[in-house]
Amino acid sequence: MSLMERVIGVLKLDVNTYEEIEADESATTEALIVVSVVAIVGGLIGGGINALMGGSFLGSFLRTMLTAYIGWGVWSAVTYYVGTTFFKGQATMGEMLRVIGYAQAPGILAIIPVCGSFVGWIWSIACGFIAIRQGLDIDNTSAALTIVIGWVAVFIVSLVIGAILGAVGLATGAGLSALQGLSG
Repeated sequence: MSLMERVIGVLKLDVNTYEEIEADESATTEALIVVSVVAIVGGLIGGGINALMGGSFLGSFLRTMLTAYIGWGVWSAVTYYVGTTFFKGQATMGEMLRVIGYAQAPGILAIIPVCGSFVGWIWSIACGFIAIRQGLDIDNTSAALTIVIGWVAVFIVSLVIGAILGAVGLATGAGLSALQGLSG
């Protein structure tokens, strides 16, 4: 099955597609591509909006990219740990990276103005539910609890990254202002 066929299967919430992705060790690179495309689209849109509001396009773009990759890794690791430790799920970290990476495919809907990001986010939750349930071979209740814990961890990491990058941006801006003051 090609990358696009898998993305379509994931979007259709087709259990067999998730099982195929889970089992195919070569699909980890494909999952990275899915995460990257969604991150680039989100970064371009977020950066554009930030620039229109007088902020930094590049800073917003880079923050979105960094958050996407770290979020993917954290969500995969947390769901792997929670699912295998508390709910006796059966998976490897690679399997979780693959199914969760693909589950982010609906994020591409951010290209649709006004409601695309929200619809993509909701759809990603549904895809994440199927991905975690199939990836860990656990029941619906265990999958739901694993998702909640995983999303909380990713949200916290996103806040921390945003705070760190915001502080770096402020420090850089202050440093540049001080240098301009010395030269003027």
